[in-house]
Amino acid sequence: MIIQIKNEEEVTAILNKTDGLVILNFYAAWAEPCARMNQVFEAIAAEYPDAATYLSIDAEDEANASTTEKYDVSAVPYFLFLKGEAVLEQVSGADPALLKSGVEKHSGVGSLNLPAKQSTANPSSTANGASGEGGDEGIVEDINVRLEKLVSAAPVMLFMKGTPSQPQCGFSRQLVALLREREVRYGFFNILADDEVRQGLKIFSDWPTYPQLYNEGILVGGLDIVKEEFENDPDFLRPGIATPTTD
Repeated sequence: MIIQIKNEEEVTAILNKTDGLVILNFYAAWAEPCARMNQVFEAIAAEYPDAATYLSIDAEDEANASTTEKYDVSAVPYFLFLKGEAVLEQVSGADPALLKSGVEKHSGVGSLNLPAKQSTANPSSTANGASGEGGDEGIVEDINVRLEKLVSAAPVMLFMKGTPSQPQCGFSRQLVALLREREVRYGFFNILADDEVRQGLKIFSDWPTYPQLYNEGILVGGLDIVKEEFENDPDFLRPGIATPTTD
């Protein structure tokens, strides 16, 4: 069974009374990668019902803002493996195999014998007598692959300092306010939480400052350009505009 969390008090109460493994699934209702991983999460909970306590948390719900900030959630889908207040492992992104292997590893049930994901080779190392030359290119390629996935993680993606509920710079705060005013649905990434992304995205986008806004994986620009786009084009970011509901 998966428990849908409504506020931080519920998380605290469950952690205090649970001795075993607790898994937190942070998601956004509109994000397709989250929808896929929610199905995986449900399947794992059904396969291993006694292995852990399974919690789902809407990362965009204001009632959960303190929980997302406490665990420094900067992008979704995002999974945390906890025992008490101790964080055992984090899984960021849509990786079903990694999520399942984490459950098996920390709960002690089952074994997929999954091959470990290979880490990036040290550019100064050699293997089988081969030269280490070209290692730097491999590292650059790895971060570029990651950035390509991140900028397309949502139709509208904001890379900012801090989180929408707690921006860490004036420009990020203004851009968040502008998107909210226009009722734009967007994903976000806190670049202060990941220096590799913070530095790499400047090169990847050829844009030296933050915040940066992407639409369908393509850089729009910073605050000034986004303001101009909204002034010049009433339909700017229209696919990301939330549709009003009527009773």
